[in-house]
Amino acid sequence: MKLLGYVDVEGNRRCGRLAGDQVETFTDHADLIELVNAAEETGRSLAEVGAASGVEAGPSLEQLRTGSGSGRPRLAVPLRIPEAWGAGVTYRKSAEFRDEDMSAPTGIYDQVYLAERPELFYKGDHRHAVGPGEAVTIRSDSEFTAPEPELALVLASDGQIFGYTLCNDNSAWDIERANPLYLPQSKVFYGCIAIGPVIVTADELPDPRAGELSARIIRDGAAIFSGRVDLGLIRRHFSDLVGHLTRNNPIHSGTILTTGTGIIVEEDCAVRDGDIVEISHQVIGTLSNPVLKLDPGQRGPG
Repeated sequence: MKLLGYVDVEGNRRCGRLAGDQVETFTDHADLIELVNAAEETGRSLAEVGAASGVEAGPSLEQLRTGSGSGRPRLAVPLRIPEAWGAGVTYRKSAEFRDEDMSAPTGIYDQVYLAERPELFYKGDHRHAVGPGEAVTIRSDSEFTAPEPELALVLASDGQIFGYTLCNDNSAWDIERANPLYLPQSKVFYGCIAIGPVIVTADELPDPRAGELSARIIRDGAAIFSGRVDLGLIRRHFSDLVGHLTRNNPIHSGTILTTGTGIIVEEDCAVRDGDIVEISHQVIGTLSNPVLKLDPGQRGPG
């Protein structure tokens, strides 16, 4: 089952399931976080709760993709994210690039790649996250910000994987490069994470590492960067990442855990204000976001 969130013509938050290209809007849930909570409370899967929920006819997926401005429905971040976490250095290519790029002690990222304990870091919550068509951002104090295209897990509070979505772990590489202790500042700011376009329930993607991700950066109508990666190259099992995240650490139902990137955007393709970032998966679809450079005092969309 494919689940999504959207904003209706009156500006209200809605959510639903896809039947082909048509949205069936849930009548008893305004946000998918309610569906996730219901699944956890009843011990059912997300697909089972979604199938049992009342629906009414909603807009088409095409209407949501092209909607913008007042009076038109548009896609939104699939759920109100209670917390998001990222996993890093899960691909060999990421470890090699970060060691080459950093002025830190040689090999620290390669060591993490090979270690039993993974790199995990906080990525914020609903205040930091954006959905399809909304702007991922460049910090006002960053000159090298790059997308990190990733598959993301939607978790129950006990670590059960409810579903999968796409994520742009948008990061200020130059800030982390200056000193690894600056990692939280490079990873957490308004617009630092994009999620969407849909959540695919776990039953519909039984082998999530069987596919691939692709990504493009579009500037002035032309692709200045493109890349792809086989998800089977992720070194760590998802259960291992989840196990480390939940070890002695309570998480909320609906927590997002990203699984690391194997598509590396180097400094000559750092994003600029006005760029568009696209991340695609053959089942989940395409997550597309414009890029916005933040003003020094800006901490939100306004």
